[in-house]
Amino acid sequence: MALDDRMRWASAISERPDLEGAVEDVVAATEQALGEAAPDLLFAFFSPAHAVGCDRLGRALRDAFPGALLVGCSARSVIGGGREVEMGAALSLTVARLPHVSLAPMRVAGDGFPRGAESWREHFELAPDPAPDFVLLADPFTCDAEPLVRQLDADFPDSTLVGGLASGGERAGGNALLLADRVHADGLVGVALQGDVRVDAVVAQGCRPIGHPLFVTRARDNLLVEVDGRPPMEIVRELFEAASPRDRALMQTSLFLGVEMRPELSQYGRGDFLVRNLMGADARTGAIAVAALLQEGQVVQFHLRDAQTSAEDLDERLARHCAAHGGRARPAGALLFSCLGRGAALYGVPDHDSNALQRHVGPVPLGGFFCNGEIGPVEHRTFLHGYTSAFGLFRPRHG
Repeated sequence: MALDDRMRWASAISERPDLEGAVEDVVAATEQALGEAAPDLLFAFFSPAHAVGCDRLGRALRDAFPGALLVGCSARSVIGGGREVEMGAALSLTVARLPHVSLAPMRVAGDGFPRGAESWREHFELAPDPAPDFVLLADPFTCDAEPLVRQLDADFPDSTLVGGLASGGERAGGNALLLADRVHADGLVGVALQGDVRVDAVVAQGCRPIGHPLFVTRARDNLLVEVDGRPPMEIVRELFEAASPRDRALMQTSLFLGVEMRPELSQYGRGDFLVRNLMGADARTGAIAVAALLQEGQVVQFHLRDAQTSAEDLDERLARHCAAHGGRARPAGALLFSCLGRGAALYGVPDHDSNALQRHVGPVPLGGFFCNGEIGPVEHRTFLHGYTSAFGLFRPRHG
C-alpha cells in the first residue's frame, strides 16, 4: 500500500509558555512523524495560558497544515504525545492523515439547533451509510450536551461518539472552541468522520460495586424512594456499618449509584452499571436524589471509587478491548477524554491513563485533554459522564 493510502497519526505536546514557541514545537514534531503525508484533521488542546492567543494559534496551525480541518478547545490540563501535562502551560497537537475519509465540521450554538432542525441528520445532512463516527467538544456553561448526545444516538444508532466538555474556563465565555477558521465561546464543535474509518470506544468509569444489586421498588423521576421495599438510606447505613475503615472513609466522599444497562442480565459485576452521582438525601424519608432518571423495576447497586479501583477498571476495559480485537488491537491513533478528578491527583503519579493505553495496545499516537465531563458509550448508548476516562481509538474500517 502506498504511503498516502495509509491512515497515519502523530501527536506532540509542548510546555513552552510562549505560544509561538509551543506551536513551533508541536508542528515540527508532528511533521517529522508524518513525513511526506499531509494531515487532513488536526486536534488542538491548549491550556488557559494559550487560550488568550487562540486566534493566532488557529492561524498558525492552518498555515502549517493548509487544507486540514482544525478542531480543538481550551483545557485546564492537556494530553499529547502520550503525556499528560496538568495545571501548566501546554499545547497539544494531534494530526491525522485520513485517506478515503470525509470530514464534516459540526457546530451547534449555545441555544441548540436552529429553529426547524430537529436532528443531527437534518441539521448536518449526514448520510446514514456507512455510519459516521463523531468527536464532539462542548462548553459546559452554555451547552446542554446530554440531550444533544441522546438525539445523536437516536439519529445514528450504529455510530460511535466520544468527546468531552472544555475545562479551560470557569464561567460562561471563558472557554475557547476551535473549528476550522473560527473561534467560539459557546455551544459545541466537532467533526463527523465517514468512510474508511472506524472509531472504537473504551470507557472506564473507575468504580466498584459494594453490597448487592437491588430492585427499585419506588422512584419519582431522579428520586430513589425505595429499593427492595426499603428506604435507600437504610441500605447505605448497613453498608457503612459492615464496611472496612478504608471503605467507610470512601463512603463519605466517593459513594455513587450504578444503574443497570442490560436488563437481561441475571448476574452483575463491575462495568455492568452506568455510574451516577448522588445529589442529596432526605433524612426524614431516607430517599436519595440521583443524577439519573429512575424507573421502578430497575436494578441498581451502590459503588465506590478510589485510585486502585480506577486503575483496575481501566486495565480491565483495555484488556477486554484487546481480547475482542485480537491481532488488530492496535489503532492508528487515539484520543483520551479524562476527568479532571483523575490524573496525578487521583493516582499520585503522572501519565497514568496514557501509560495504560500504551501498555495494552502499544505505542499509539495519543492526544486529548482533562474534561469537565466526558462523552462516551456504555453498552451501546452514549452518555455524559463524570470521573471517567473515555478513549476513542481510530483505525481503518477496511484492511
